[in-house]
Amino acid sequence: MVLEATMICIDDSEWMRNGDYAPSRFQAQADAVNLICGAKTQSNPENTVGVLTMAGKGVRVLVTPTGDLGKILACMHGIEVGGESNLAAGIQVAQLALKHRLNKNQQQRIIVFVGSPVKYDKKVLEMIGRKLKKNSVSLDIVNFGEEGEGKTEKVEALLAVVNNNDSSHIVHVPSGQSALSDVLISTPLFTGDGGGGSGFAAATTAAAAGGMSGFEFGVDPNLDPELALALRVSMEEERARQEAAAKRAAEEAAKQEVGGEQQSTSQDATVTDSVNAAASEAENRTNDLRDDEDALLQQALAMSMDDPAASLTLWDTAMLETAADDEDLALALQLSLQDSANDQANKADMSKLLADQSFVSSILASLPGVDPNDPSVTDLLVSVQSKSELKNEDKESKEEDKQ
Repeated sequence: MVLEATMICIDDSEWMRNGDYAPSRFQAQADAVNLICGAKTQSNPENTVGVLTMAGKGVRVLVTPTGDLGKILACMHGIEVGGESNLAAGIQVAQLALKHRLNKNQQQRIIVFVGSPVKYDKKVLEMIGRKLKKNSVSLDIVNFGEEGEGKTEKVEALLAVVNNNDSSHIVHVPSGQSALSDVLISTPLFTGDGGGGSGFAAATTAAAAGGMSGFEFGVDPNLDPELALALRVSMEEERARQEAAAKRAAEEAAKQEVGGEQQSTSQDATVTDSVNAAASEAENRTNDLRDDEDALLQQALAMSMDDPAASLTLWDTAMLETAADDEDLALALQLSLQDSANDQANKADMSKLLADQSFVSSILASLPGVDPNDPSVTDLLVSVQSKSELKNEDKESKEEDKQ
């Protein structure tokens, strides 16, 4: 594992707003920078990484070389796109930051992202390259984006001057569907000069290959056995958790289904009982009403009979049965019967008096203005007497029929 201090130069010019690299040039560049920082810090605990921007008002160092990955990633959120990129000034400032590194045993490396046209001449860049080579600084160039104004020739000339024993590299990334980080992950920027690289870089490269390496989870257990074991354990735990959750969901669904069936059965039984009770109660009420109506009809028929004695007998019988258990009611009925008998006797006496012609004639003679010998009065008396005789005959015949 190489002990190294790295400065990353980010191109944040106006050219980074273009969308030929998904989702934009700047976002694709930021993702690649985050991945490179992770690979560098993971490959050796003593490695340090710093970040600077080359556009805007001037070159700005966001973070000096440090091993704190969180600090490195946090500085990427405050970058604003704008202005023109100053490649020469950016490389020189990066060399100055590496010169003041804390651990002098660390090798020096600069990674430059060039996504906009290069305005400097080839001679100026070659002069900067010779200075880097003199100070043993390696240079990696990521060429993407614009290709005008001899950009490719200039960056290749710069690399040719700096390169010493193949310690420096250049990567040309054409625009297309592949992400910038996916292309860089298989280059020497990740794998290192010897081709082996760190376990993190190897695992990342295998993952980017889409599982084509033939290893489970895309990780070679020989290169990073701890990562492979952690992935396998995590997968087993997740599978067990999902199976337990599915089992619990099935049990709860079964319980809810059984409970719903029982509740519906009990509700149906309750409704049936209520309907039956209501029907029986309505039927009883109908029968009672019919009985009452029949009794009242019979009473009305009996009272409408011409024979008052028969109706009185029926009425007395019904009332006596009702008042069998009530002494007060029995006494009231007895007094009523006596009054009825007296009324009948009075009616009989009146009928006898009206039948007496001499009595009626004396009464009429005593009345002022009435002449008993008047033919109309005489005819009236005769008709009254005849009606009285007819009633007496009917009464006698009914009594004989009853005997």
